[in-house]
Amino acid sequence: MRAQFVLSEIGVGLRRNLTMTFAVIVSVALSLALFGGALLMREQVSVMKDYWYDKVNVSIFLCNKNDAATAPKCAKGAATGQQKDQIKTDLAKMDSIVETVHYETSDEAYKHYKERYGDTPIAATITPDQMPESFRVKLKDPEKYQVVATAFAGRDGVESVQDQRNILQNLFDLMNGMNIAALCVMALMLVIALMLIVNTVRVSAFSRRRETGIMRLVGASSFYIQMPFIMEAAFAGLIGGGVACVMLLLGRYFLIDHGLALADKMQLVNFIGWDAVLAKLPLVIAIGLLMPAVAAFIALRKYLRV
Repeated sequence: MRAQFVLSEIGVGLRRNLTMTFAVIVSVALSLALFGGALLMREQVSVMKDYWYDKVNVSIFLCNKNDAATAPKCAKGAATGQQKDQIKTDLAKMDSIVETVHYETSDEAYKHYKERYGDTPIAATITPDQMPESFRVKLKDPEKYQVVATAFAGRDGVESVQDQRNILQNLFDLMNGMNIAALCVMALMLVIALMLIVNTVRVSAFSRRRETGIMRLVGASSFYIQMPFIMEAAFAGLIGGGVACVMLLLGRYFLIDHGLALADKMQLVNFIGWDAVLAKLPLVIAIGLLMPAVAAFIALRKYLRV
């Protein structure tokens, strides 16, 4: 009987404040969709870092005879065999951070250049002797690049030390910036949702102040009186959380698999899978259910005094 009464009171409250309930659902859905999107964006950046950092190298470019006139670091001429052997030996001693070392000759560098840029006009003017020899170093931890750079930059015979990770860093910075922007908008929407929930509970409590007064006089507990209001807010939040989950699923479907089909257009990018999206849905639902309920409980302590 009590459960039936609580459910009936929830229905009455939702009907009386239909427009405000709808506003709560929309604001909760948008804020939680942004929250889930921000979590997925962060995971996407992490997946891309793991994927690309595993493929990038630190390149130690050696001086060649053409660099003597153009590069101040190569004023002493091309790298000698002794300098190359010393670099190779020193790299072997750094086995704690260096995974593999590949020595690329000028002919190999020229071949790779032709494979990538053979169709460009400048490729026809490049000769093998103009391509620098290099050591391609794969690190166990790409974040330890600075250790290699400090050890070899400025040495005789070394023209430059380049971290290929920097090529991708701008992309990661952009995605992290988008993630922060999404979190800021989410926080704003969350504040709006909480204000709407508080106002909805306040209006609902005011419109039913006579009923709650009678319940108090006949000995009903505070929790029993507050339960319909809390359940109303939780129900609206649950619907908003469900809508947010649908938005996340549709976003993954249309952005990556179909519609824009980024997975087909950007095959070099390792996108997050459906498992990552599905793993976030319970958290979104839980927040959508608990956040309005807690906000309603706090609001009732102030506005439900009979």
